Amino acid sequence: MTGEINSQRRRFVGAAALTLAAAQLGMTSLAAAKSASEAGIPAITPGTNTSFTSFKQIEAGVLNVGYAELGAGDAPVVILLHGWPYDIHTYVDVAPLLAEAGYRVIVPYLRGYGTTRFISEDTPRNGQQSAIAADTVALMDALGIGKAIIGGCDWGARTANILAALWPERCKALVSVSGYLIGSREANKMPLPPGAEHAWWYQFYFATERGRAGYERNRKEFARLIWQLASPKWNFDDVTFDRSAAALENPDHVDITIHNYRWRISLADGEPKYDNLEERLAKLPLIGVPTITLEGDANGAPHPKPAAYAKKFSGKYEHRLITGGIGHNLPQEAPRAFAKAVIDVDRF
Repeated sequence: MTGEINSQRRRFVGAAALTLAAAQLGMTSLAAAKSASEAGIPAITPGTNTSFTSFKQIEAGVLNVGYAELGAGDAPVVILLHGWPYDIHTYVDVAPLLAEAGYRVIVPYLRGYGTTRFISEDTPRNGQQSAIAADTVALMDALGIGKAIIGGCDWGARTANILAALWPERCKALVSVSGYLIGSREANKMPLPPGAEHAWWYQFYFATERGRAGYERNRKEFARLIWQLASPKWNFDDVTFDRSAAALENPDHVDITIHNYRWRISLADGEPKYDNLEERLAKLPLIGVPTITLEGDANGAPHPKPAAYAKKFSGKYEHRLITGGIGHNLPQEAPRAFAKAVIDVDRF
């Protein structure tokens, strides 16, 4: 799960900074009040769609990537990135809305999920943040996509942030759930207040071999618990959950998950070939591409306050609070709001 707590969160905790950042946000509640009908997006009940109509595989970088694709091949491209412990069905209602609006929509399984596989058995099962972003750039190269709107939630939002920050020439615009999520391992060494540390219980669990074995044995039960905690007002049914949980049976899933969380707190090394990228990310670079950030009003996962990251977006920027009991998996819980954000940021 994303929402990494870093030095940026601490930097804006003062009352004066919060007031200033709120002004820069342009009043989030006002932005949230905009009607999706203004963008010509039809009404949709979350869960209307249960599958993708077109599914493909392609070799890209170190992976053979499984991805869903909707829309015309020559249309403007939107790439949508899922998180942990979710899968491409995070966008099962969003993608058709965007395809109908005239976009080519690509929704890949991240490394360690679904039908995505490593080409070589010798490739490290690495979950560090820059590796996942590099996967997405490799996918764009393999598909011949020069530039795309990038949208993401959870790990996918962090990956989208990194693409926008380090490869702005490849990112036309950005939609990011829970805002700016680029992490710094140095900042993560700093202890947090007990309440914040408590919210990261699974990170500490994964730091142990008991935790690794427990996740390996109980990954489905573990994922269900995370879904419930992260979206306490989302009444998803067993069929919806099972559809996504199947993606966690990927043979590399546990390795990728455990490495990701251990790497964040400096208990696991990354690959040297990503050192330069991580050095740049450790400086918490600004994002200059047009951006809309989204937050649900019932997000139960660790996440920064919007005021804490407003200044990290130096280009055209808007934040939207999505109301109605919307939790962490915002695109699946509020697909119309997410699709509207993609269309609107394209018009910035």
